This record gives sequence, structure tokens and C-alpha cells, in this order.
Amino acid sequence: MAASPSPGPTAGALQRDRYDAGALTGFACKLLQAGGLPEPMARDVAEVLVEGDLLGHDTHGLQLLGPYLAELERGDMTREGAPLVLAEATCVATWDGRRLPGPHLVRQALAWAVPRARAHGQATVAIRRSHHIAALAAYLEAAARSGLLVILACSDPSVASVAPFGGTQAVFTPNPFSIGIPTGTDPVMIDISASITTNGMSNRMKAAGQKGEHAWWLDALGQPSNDPAVITAQPPGTILPLGGLDAGHKGYGLALMIEALTAGLSGHGRADVAEGWGATVYLQVMDPAAFAGLSPFTWQTDWLVDACRSNPPRDPARPVRLPGHRGIALKQDQLAHGVALHPGIAPQLKGWASKLNVPMPAPRLS
Repeated sequence: MAASPSPGPTAGALQRDRYDAGALTGFACKLLQAGGLPEPMARDVAEVLVEGDLLGHDTHGLQLLGPYLAELERGDMTREGAPLVLAEATCVATWDGRRLPGPHLVRQALAWAVPRARAHGQATVAIRRSHHIAALAAYLEAAARSGLLVILACSDPSVASVAPFGGTQAVFTPNPFSIGIPTGTDPVMIDISASITTNGMSNRMKAAGQKGEHAWWLDALGQPSNDPAVITAQPPGTILPLGGLDAGHKGYGLALMIEALTAGLSGHGRADVAEGWGATVYLQVMDPAAFAGLSPFTWQTDWLVDACRSNPPRDPARPVRLPGHRGIALKQDQLAHGVALHPGIAPQLKGWASKLNVPMPAPRLS
């Protein structure tokens, strides 16, 4: 799900061990195969996880590989087969994902939707009972560069960590929502959540003994806190919706919208018996060529990009950026100079490498 990108190559990333992106992908693929996934499915998962790290979403990249392998080991992630088609029309489909790996299912849904969007202007897939789908931003770039508008959202009906605005008991997950927008140059890639932070970031900060910059959480009594540990206390606290204490009704509304798109359209969600860590998914692909045309579309988006970039900044050292552009720049740097893994990831992967007898790639030399 959604996560904030790590510091770029000019910040904390240079102090991290760097690994060749292709070597990491091959390593992750072999680990997943050793865990029981067939090669095509394992490669989908590996490529999506590494793409998350390349874009800087390092709570939702290879950080997830160990937990995915544990799910395979327990039998909580389905190892083979195809999704069950529950309904299909010309350009709309509903699938039961059968708890297959989420990155594989989303890529399959894109492969189904893209040609239909080209033919009919748009195509939509709703997926129930997917396993976790990792970083939403990892699916956007290729389609957006090809001139397609992509919307992807998900929720996990088995988990609750975000209370409705004004409440103290969790109902939602962070409920990420993403969109890839074509432009004449790099696409705009928005990956946000309906909560003010995510479960992954909360857990990482808690493990490191870190506090938030602001009160991003509520304790069980509804008191604001900058300590992520409140969400695992007994009784548990919650993550605030996007907008926090002052404007959290906006994040609350976004969460409800995402639940309707994912659980509502797929016909499976929080009203059903929880099955374990996973996702309900909404994917829509639109072709601007079927509307006013791709050139008029990018005429508008390019104007907006230029207007935002040239906007006088509050802090001259921090010019206005477009969502996703920092991640794309970081990806290009890491493809050239190696993926700067978060320090907590490599030790976890070394344990699985030893257990499954798969050699781990060595860090790149400076």
C-alpha cells in the first residue's frame, strides 16, 4: 500500500548499501520460486517489489519479501492457478483472486484492461480476495508513458487501523489510492492514502523507537499522539485519517469512496469473514484518445506541470515538485548506481536466503 518515498540520492540513501537492481530482481524471483511460486508469478512479484524500492517506496518494496515468503510457507498465499472470473462484460470484469499474489493479479488485470481501454475508451477490473499488492505506484509508469490514465486503489478487509473521523475504534486500513497521468514528458504519479501515514511506516518507526513529527495517531481514548506504538498497545489506538484532527473528514470521505470502489464493486469486504492479510482491488484504465484526444489531454497536463514547477516556492531551497517525479529521478539514479536498500531489509533477506539456499547478491562497490 501507499508509503512516502525515502530520502533521495542526495540525502540518506548514499549511506546505504547499494545493490544492482537486476540482481535483486533475480534474487527475489529465485526466493519466491523456492517458496513455491511458478517462475512467471514469482517474476511478477519480484519486479513489482524492486520497482517499489526503485521509486523510493521502501516500506512497500523488498521489505515485503520476507512477509510474503512467510505467507507462502504458512499456505496463506495461493501458489498456483488463475483468478476466478465472477463477471465479465465488454470492458468490465470482476475476479475472485483466490489469494494469489497481489502483484501478479494486478499485472494480469492490467494485461486484461489495457487492450480493452484502447478499443473502448476505458476498462475496469474489480478484484476480491487478492493477496497484498505492494506499492501502488509500482504499476503506473509504463501505462502512463504509453498515454493511458490509470487509477488503482485497494483496501484490506481483514485489517483495521484507521478510525472514522471523530471516532476512536479502527474501521479502515490506510486505503491507498493512486493515479498515473500522462504528460508530454514524465507522467505524474500520485500515490496517497486516506490516512495520514501507513501501517508500514508506523511499524518501521515503532521498531526504530522513532516518534512522528506531529500527532499522526490517536490512543485508545482518542487522545492525539506522536508515538506510533499506540496502534499496537492494548487496547489499540488508531492512525488518524488524512487531514488529521482539523480536516480528517476529508480522509474519512476518501476512505469511504475507496471502500465502495474496492469492496463494493467486488462484492466482498469488511462485512464478510476475514481471511488474512490481503486486498480488495479497483483498477481502471482510460484512454484519453477516446475522449477529446491524447494531444489535447497532454496540452492541459503539460500546462499544469509547468504552472506548478514555475510556482514561486515558500522556501527557495525546496521548489514545487510534481507527484512521482522525485521517484522517477530516484529510479534512474538507482538503476545507474544501485538500489540503496533500507538498512533493515538486507538482514531479513539474508535469513531467507540461508533458509531457502538462494545466494544473496553482494552490495555494489563504490
